[in-house]
Amino acid sequence: MDHRSLQMFLALAHHLHFAKASAALHVSPPTLSRNIQQLEQEVGAELFERTKRSVKLTRHGIAFLEYAQTTLAQWQKFKADIEQTSHQLSGSLSVYSSVTATYSYLHHLLKLVRQHFPKVDITLKTGDPALAIERVIAQHDDLAIAARPEFMPNGLSFLSLGFSPLVFIAPKIECEINSLIKEAQTSSQDIPWQKLPFIVPEQGLSKTRLARWWQELDISPQVYSQVAGNEAAVSMVSLGFGVALIPQVVLDMSPFKSQVDVITSSRPVSPFEIGLVVKQANLQHRVIGAVWQLLQENSEH
Repeated sequence: MDHRSLQMFLALAHHLHFAKASAALHVSPPTLSRNIQQLEQEVGAELFERTKRSVKLTRHGIAFLEYAQTTLAQWQKFKADIEQTSHQLSGSLSVYSSVTATYSYLHHLLKLVRQHFPKVDITLKTGDPALAIERVIAQHDDLAIAARPEFMPNGLSFLSLGFSPLVFIAPKIECEINSLIKEAQTSSQDIPWQKLPFIVPEQGLSKTRLARWWQELDISPQVYSQVAGNEAAVSMVSLGFGVALIPQVVLDMSPFKSQVDVITSSRPVSPFEIGLVVKQANLQHRVIGAVWQLLQENSEH
Protein backbone atom coordinates (compact mmCIF):
# COMPACT_ATOMS: atom_id res chain seq x y z
CA MET A 1 0.00 0.00 0.00
CA ASP A 2 1.87 3.10 -1.22
CA HIS A 3 1.44 6.68 -0.09
CA ARG A 4 0.13 7.82 -3.49
CA SER A 5 -2.83 5.44 -3.12
CA LEU A 6 -3.56 6.87 0.31
CA GLN A 7 -3.41 10.43 -1.11
CA MET A 8 -5.91 9.45 -3.81
CA PHE A 9 -8.20 7.91 -1.21
CA LEU A 10 -8.07 11.08 0.92
CA ALA A 11 -8.80 13.29 -2.08
CA LEU A 12 -11.87 11.27 -3.03
CA ALA A 13 -13.00 11.09 0.61
CA HIS A 14 -12.81 14.90 0.73
CA HIS A 15 -14.51 15.71 -2.59
CA LEU A 16 -16.85 12.66 -2.81
CA HIS A 17 -16.78 13.25 -6.55
CA PHE A 18 -14.47 11.44 -8.97
CA ALA A 19 -14.12 14.31 -11.45
CA LYS A 20 -13.31 16.91 -8.77
CA ALA A 21 -10.89 14.61 -6.94
CA SER A 22 -9.08 13.61 -10.14
CA ALA A 23 -8.77 17.27 -11.16
CA ALA A 24 -7.27 18.15 -7.78
CA LEU A 25 -4.78 15.27 -8.12
CA HIS A 26 -4.02 16.05 -11.79
CA VAL A 27 -4.93 12.52 -12.90
CA SER A 28 -7.73 11.23 -15.11
CA PRO A 29 -10.96 9.89 -13.50
CA PRO A 30 -10.27 6.36 -14.88
CA THR A 31 -6.81 6.42 -13.25
CA LEU A 32 -8.31 7.48 -9.92
CA SER A 33 -11.06 4.85 -10.19
CA ARG A 34 -8.54 2.13 -10.98
CA ASN A 35 -6.34 3.06 -8.02
CA ILE A 36 -9.30 3.11 -5.64
CA GLN A 37 -10.38 -0.33 -6.88
CA GLN A 38 -6.85 -1.68 -6.35
CA LEU A 39 -6.78 -0.17 -2.87
CA GLU A 40 -10.14 -1.78 -2.01
CA GLN A 41 -8.82 -5.13 -3.23
CA GLU A 42 -5.75 -4.74 -1.03
CA VAL A 43 -7.84 -3.72 1.98
CA GLY A 44 -10.39 -6.47 1.30
CA ALA A 45 -13.45 -4.22 1.64
CA GLU A 46 -15.37 -1.56 -0.26
CA LEU A 47 -14.36 1.90 0.91
CA PHE A 48 -16.91 3.88 -1.15
CA GLU A 49 -20.53 3.41 -2.15
CA ARG A 50 -20.87 4.54 -5.76
CA THR A 51 -24.01 5.39 -7.69
CA LYS A 52 -24.50 7.37 -10.88
CA ARG A 53 -25.33 10.43 -8.80
CA SER A 54 -23.22 10.17 -5.65
CA VAL A 55 -20.15 8.82 -3.91
CA LYS A 56 -19.99 8.28 -0.16
CA LEU A 57 -17.79 6.50 2.35
CA THR A 58 -18.81 3.08 3.60
CA ARG A 59 -18.46 2.04 7.23
CA HIS A 60 -15.09 0.53 6.36
CA GLY A 61 -14.18 3.69 4.42
CA ILE A 62 -14.81 5.89 7.46
CA ALA A 63 -12.56 3.66 9.57
CA PHE A 64 -9.89 3.62 6.84
CA LEU A 65 -9.97 7.43 6.65
CA GLU A 66 -8.41 7.75 10.10
CA TYR A 67 -5.77 5.16 9.18
CA ALA A 68 -4.85 6.97 5.95
CA GLN A 69 -4.59 10.38 7.63
CA THR A 70 -2.50 8.99 10.50
CA THR A 71 -0.19 7.02 8.19
CA LEU A 72 0.57 9.97 5.93
CA ALA A 73 1.06 12.29 8.91
CA GLN A 74 3.51 9.82 10.49
CA TRP A 75 5.37 9.46 7.20
CA GLN A 76 5.75 13.23 6.89
CA LYS A 77 6.92 13.46 10.51
CA PHE A 78 9.43 10.65 9.90
CA LYS A 79 10.88 12.49 6.90
CA ALA A 80 11.03 15.71 8.92
CA ASP A 81 12.83 13.95 11.79
CA ILE A 82 15.47 12.63 9.40
CA GLU A 83 15.98 16.13 8.03
CA GLN A 84 16.78 17.33 11.55
CA THR A 85 20.15 15.56 11.30
CA SER A 86 21.09 18.17 8.69
CA HIS A 87 22.52 21.55 9.76
CA GLN A 88 20.25 23.32 7.27
CA LEU A 89 16.51 23.04 6.84
CA SER A 90 15.69 20.99 3.77
CA GLY A 91 12.57 19.46 2.30
CA SER A 92 9.73 20.55 0.06
CA LEU A 93 6.95 23.12 0.24
CA SER A 94 3.89 23.33 -1.99
CA VAL A 95 2.31 26.78 -2.44
CA TYR A 96 -0.94 27.65 -4.26
CA SER A 97 -1.74 31.11 -5.57
CA SER A 98 -3.58 33.00 -8.27
CA VAL A 99 -1.43 34.37 -11.11
CA THR A 100 -1.97 37.93 -9.85
CA ALA A 101 -0.98 37.07 -6.28
CA THR A 102 2.31 35.57 -7.47
CA TYR A 103 3.29 39.09 -8.55
CA SER A 104 1.62 41.21 -5.89
CA TYR A 105 2.20 39.19 -2.71
CA LEU A 106 4.03 35.92 -3.25
CA HIS A 107 7.23 37.10 -4.92
CA HIS A 108 8.44 38.89 -1.79
CA LEU A 109 7.47 35.99 0.47
CA LEU A 110 9.22 33.35 -1.65
CA LYS A 111 12.30 35.56 -1.82
CA LEU A 112 12.44 35.51 1.98
CA VAL A 113 12.08 31.74 2.09
CA ARG A 114 14.78 31.34 -0.54
CA GLN A 115 17.18 33.58 1.38
CA HIS A 116 16.67 31.85 4.73
CA PHE A 117 16.09 28.26 3.59
CA PRO A 118 17.94 27.72 0.30
CA LYS A 119 17.67 23.93 0.55
CA VAL A 120 13.86 23.96 0.69
CA ASP A 121 12.39 23.03 -2.70
CA ILE A 122 9.32 25.12 -3.52
CA THR A 123 6.55 23.95 -5.82
CA LEU A 124 4.29 26.80 -6.98
CA LYS A 125 0.86 26.02 -8.39
CA THR A 126 -1.41 28.68 -9.86
CA GLY A 127 -5.15 28.68 -10.42
CA ASP A 128 -8.52 30.07 -9.38
CA PRO A 129 -8.15 31.82 -5.98
CA ALA A 130 -11.62 30.54 -5.02
CA LEU A 131 -10.05 27.06 -4.68
CA ALA A 132 -7.16 28.12 -2.42
CA ILE A 133 -8.62 27.27 0.99
CA GLU A 134 -10.13 24.02 -0.22
CA ARG A 135 -6.74 22.90 -1.55
CA VAL A 136 -5.09 23.52 1.84
CA ILE A 137 -7.85 21.67 3.69
CA ALA A 138 -7.49 18.70 1.30
CA GLN A 139 -3.68 18.87 1.78
CA HIS A 140 -2.99 19.25 -1.91
CA ASP A 141 -0.84 22.25 -0.94
CA ASP A 142 0.91 23.32 2.26
CA LEU A 143 0.30 27.06 1.97
CA ALA A 144 -2.01 29.20 -0.16
CA ILE A 145 -2.66 32.86 -0.84
CA ALA A 146 -6.39 33.43 -0.28
CA ALA A 147 -9.03 36.01 0.52
CA ARG A 148 -10.14 35.61 4.13
CA PRO A 149 -13.60 33.97 4.09
CA GLU A 150 -16.45 35.34 6.14
CA PHE A 151 -16.33 32.18 8.25
CA MET A 152 -12.88 30.64 8.59
CA PRO A 153 -13.03 26.80 8.59
CA ASN A 154 -11.87 25.13 11.78
CA GLY A 155 -8.28 23.97 11.87
CA LEU A 156 -6.84 26.72 9.68
CA SER A 157 -4.51 29.62 10.49
CA PHE A 158 -4.59 32.89 8.52
CA LEU A 159 -1.71 35.36 8.23
CA SER A 160 -2.93 38.73 6.93
CA LEU A 161 -0.87 40.35 4.16
CA GLY A 162 -3.11 43.32 3.40
CA PHE A 163 -6.43 44.45 1.95
CA SER A 164 -7.69 44.95 -1.58
CA PRO A 165 -10.81 47.00 -2.42
CA LEU A 166 -13.39 45.44 -4.73
CA VAL A 167 -14.20 47.67 -7.70
CA PHE A 168 -16.64 47.54 -10.59
CA ILE A 169 -15.09 47.78 -14.04
CA ALA A 170 -16.64 48.52 -17.44
CA PRO A 171 -15.25 48.54 -21.00
CA LYS A 172 -13.68 51.68 -22.44
CA ILE A 173 -14.39 50.75 -26.06
CA GLU A 174 -17.46 52.12 -27.77
CA CYS A 175 -20.27 49.66 -27.10
CA GLU A 176 -23.80 49.58 -25.71
CA ILE A 177 -22.52 49.10 -22.14
CA ASN A 178 -20.23 52.11 -22.43
CA SER A 179 -23.05 54.24 -23.89
CA LEU A 180 -25.50 53.36 -21.11
CA ILE A 181 -22.96 54.25 -18.40
CA LYS A 182 -21.88 57.52 -20.04
CA GLU A 183 -25.49 58.57 -20.52
CA ALA A 184 -26.23 58.00 -16.83
CA GLN A 185 -23.06 59.82 -15.71
CA THR A 186 -23.75 62.78 -18.01
CA SER A 187 -27.25 63.24 -16.60
CA SER A 188 -26.07 62.62 -12.99
CA GLN A 189 -28.28 59.52 -12.73
CA ASP A 190 -27.55 56.19 -11.11
CA ILE A 191 -25.87 53.64 -13.33
CA PRO A 192 -28.57 51.38 -14.86
CA TRP A 193 -27.20 48.16 -13.35
CA GLN A 194 -30.34 46.23 -14.33
CA LYS A 195 -29.54 46.79 -18.01
CA LEU A 196 -25.85 45.82 -17.80
CA PRO A 197 -24.60 42.27 -18.44
CA PHE A 198 -22.32 40.93 -15.71
CA ILE A 199 -19.23 38.75 -15.97
CA VAL A 200 -19.49 36.65 -12.81
CA PRO A 201 -17.01 34.35 -10.97
CA GLU A 202 -17.95 30.68 -11.03
CA GLN A 203 -17.37 30.41 -7.28
CA GLY A 204 -15.74 32.00 -4.28
CA LEU A 205 -15.98 35.08 -2.08
CA SER A 206 -16.28 37.52 -5.01
CA LYS A 207 -19.41 35.74 -6.17
CA THR A 208 -20.86 35.77 -2.64
CA ARG A 209 -20.18 39.50 -2.18
CA LEU A 210 -21.63 40.32 -5.62
CA ALA A 211 -24.81 38.31 -4.95
CA ARG A 212 -25.29 40.14 -1.65
CA TRP A 213 -24.79 43.50 -3.37
CA TRP A 214 -27.44 42.61 -5.98
CA GLN A 215 -29.82 41.70 -3.18
CA GLU A 216 -29.15 44.92 -1.24
CA LEU A 217 -29.90 47.05 -4.32
CA ASP A 218 -32.79 44.82 -5.42
CA ILE A 219 -31.11 44.08 -8.76
CA SER A 220 -32.18 41.19 -10.95
CA PRO A 221 -28.90 40.81 -12.82
CA GLN A 222 -28.23 39.88 -16.43
CA VAL A 223 -25.41 37.32 -16.26
CA TYR A 224 -23.55 37.20 -19.55
CA SER A 225 -20.89 34.69 -18.54
CA GLN A 226 -19.29 32.89 -15.60
CA VAL A 227 -15.50 32.69 -15.51
CA ALA A 228 -12.83 30.97 -13.41
CA GLY A 229 -10.38 33.57 -12.11
CA ASN A 230 -10.51 37.34 -11.96
CA GLU A 231 -7.91 37.80 -14.70
CA ALA A 232 -10.31 36.27 -17.24
CA ALA A 233 -13.07 38.64 -16.13
CA VAL A 234 -10.89 41.72 -16.79
CA SER A 235 -10.13 40.42 -20.28
CA MET A 236 -13.81 39.87 -21.11
CA VAL A 237 -14.79 43.29 -19.79
CA SER A 238 -12.09 44.95 -21.90
CA LEU A 239 -13.65 43.36 -24.99
CA GLY A 240 -17.06 44.83 -24.19
CA PHE A 241 -18.88 41.70 -23.02
CA GLY A 242 -20.04 43.11 -19.68
CA VAL A 243 -19.13 44.64 -16.34
CA ALA A 244 -17.48 42.84 -13.42
CA LEU A 245 -16.58 43.13 -9.74
CA ILE A 246 -12.81 42.75 -9.40
CA PRO A 247 -10.23 43.05 -6.59
CA GLN A 248 -8.25 46.26 -7.15
CA VAL A 249 -4.98 44.32 -6.92
CA VAL A 250 -6.02 42.21 -9.94
CA LEU A 251 -6.80 45.31 -11.96
CA ASP A 252 -3.50 46.94 -10.99
CA MET A 253 -1.57 43.93 -12.34
CA SER A 254 -3.69 43.34 -15.44
CA PRO A 255 -2.28 43.95 -18.95
CA PHE A 256 -5.80 45.16 -19.84
CA LYS A 257 -5.91 47.83 -17.12
CA SER A 258 -5.88 50.69 -19.65
CA GLN A 259 -8.81 49.17 -21.56
CA VAL A 260 -11.36 49.32 -18.72
CA ASP A 261 -12.84 52.03 -16.51
CA VAL A 262 -13.60 51.82 -12.79
CA ILE A 263 -17.23 52.77 -12.13
CA THR A 264 -18.58 53.69 -8.73
CA SER A 265 -21.65 52.38 -6.94
CA SER A 266 -23.76 54.16 -4.34
CA ARG A 267 -23.21 51.09 -2.15
CA PRO A 268 -19.56 49.95 -2.13
CA VAL A 269 -18.62 46.31 -1.59
CA SER A 270 -16.49 45.28 1.40
CA PRO A 271 -12.79 44.83 0.54
CA PHE A 272 -10.91 41.55 0.54
CA GLU A 273 -8.40 40.73 3.27
CA ILE A 274 -5.61 38.83 1.52
CA GLY A 275 -3.39 36.44 3.42
CA LEU A 276 -1.62 33.12 3.75
CA VAL A 277 -3.54 30.04 4.84
CA VAL A 278 -2.12 26.91 6.44
CA LYS A 279 -3.58 23.85 8.12
CA GLN A 280 -2.79 24.17 11.84
CA ALA A 281 -1.98 20.47 12.16
CA ASN A 282 0.74 20.88 9.52
CA LEU A 283 2.61 23.51 11.53
CA GLN A 284 4.22 20.65 13.46
CA HIS A 285 6.05 19.64 10.29
CA ARG A 286 9.54 21.07 10.39
CA VAL A 287 9.58 22.79 6.99
CA ILE A 288 6.04 24.19 7.08
CA GLY A 289 6.38 25.36 10.69
CA ALA A 290 9.72 27.06 10.06
CA VAL A 291 8.52 28.82 6.91
CA TRP A 292 5.30 29.96 8.61
CA GLN A 293 7.24 31.36 11.58
CA LEU A 294 9.60 33.21 9.22
CA LEU A 295 6.76 34.79 7.26
CA GLN A 296 4.83 35.62 10.42
CA GLU A 297 7.83 37.40 11.93
CA ASN A 298 8.41 39.44 8.77
CA SER A 299 4.74 40.39 8.42
CA GLU A 300 4.89 42.04 11.84
CA HIS A 301 7.70 44.41 10.86
